[in-house]
Amino acid sequence: MSDKEPSKAALELASQIERDGGRVLATYQEPVGDHWQIFCLLPRAKCEASPYQRDLSPTHVKRLTESIKRLDRFVDPIVAISPRPGVYWTPNGNHRRAVLDKLKTDFIPVILVVEPEMLFEVLPLNVEKAHNLKEKSLEVIRMYRALVKDDPETTEEKWASQFESPHFITLGLLYEENKRFAGGAFAPILRRVDKFLKQTLPKGIESRTERADMVRAADAALGLAVAKIKKRGINHPYVKNYLLARTTPLTRARKTLPSFEQTFKKLRDNLEEFDVSKVRYDEIQRSAIMSSSAE
Repeated sequence: MSDKEPSKAALELASQIERDGGRVLATYQEPVGDHWQIFCLLPRAKCEASPYQRDLSPTHVKRLTESIKRLDRFVDPIVAISPRPGVYWTPNGNHRRAVLDKLKTDFIPVILVVEPEMLFEVLPLNVEKAHNLKEKSLEVIRMYRALVKDDPETTEEKWASQFESPHFITLGLLYEENKRFAGGAFAPILRRVDKFLKQTLPKGIESRTERADMVRAADAALGLAVAKIKKRGINHPYVKNYLLARTTPLTRARKTLPSFEQTFKKLRDNLEEFDVSKVRYDEIQRSAIMSSSAE
C-alpha cells in the first residue's frame, strides 16, 4: 500500500461510491504507472455494460455461471469506470457482471479506474472471451460513433491503438446493417488496403460509409456469382473465399497497392466478368484444404 495521500479525484470517487450504497475496500496505486484505483463493492443494480462493447454471448454466460456456481465463490473482480456520478460502466468483465446479475447478488467486486477518459483505453484489454471478427468490428464502430459526438475534432489516427485496425471500422458499418455479412471473406483484402483516415471523425464516418458501400457493391456481385455456381450444382462453404481469391486485384507480386476505391471497383468488375462455367468442385475443395493448412 502507498503512504501517499490519494488524489482528489480518487477521494471524490470514494465518497460517491459510499453515497451510491457501495463499500470502498481499498484505495491504492496500481503497480505499473502508480495511478490511483479503488477496490470496492458496488450495488449490482448500479453496474452496467459499457454501451460500446460487444454483445453478450449467451453460451459464455451459461458456461461461466455453471463454473462460478460449482466453485461457490466469485474470485475475479470486474473493471469499471464512472462516466458520470451514479453510473458505473464495465468495459472489461461484462460476462462476469451478467453472471452476478443472473445470480442476483447484492454487490459486485469492482476495480474502479478513477479517470473516466480511460474507458476506451480499457476496452482493448477485454479478453475474457476472445473476440471474433464481427464482435470486434461492432465494438470498434460503437466506439467510433461515441467519439464522433464526444471528440469530433480528433482523427482516426489518434485512436489507432483503441481501434487496432482500420478495417474493423469499415466492417463494423457493414455488420451493423447485416449481422450475417461475410466479413471473413473480405477481411484479407481490407487488411491490405484500408488505412486510418486523416479526416476529423465526423468527416471520417462519411468516408467510411462510402467505403462500406463499395464493399457492399462487391459483395452483391459476389452473391450473384455464387448463385450462378450453385445453380450448376456446386455447393461448398468455401466458395466465396475461392471466388475472391480468383478475382482480387491484389497480387503478392505487386510492390505498390492500389487505393481502396480502385481495389473495390476492380474487384466488383472482376466478379461481374468472372466465367463461372469453368469452376469445378474439386478446385474449390483443394483451395479450401490449402488455405486451412496455411493458417
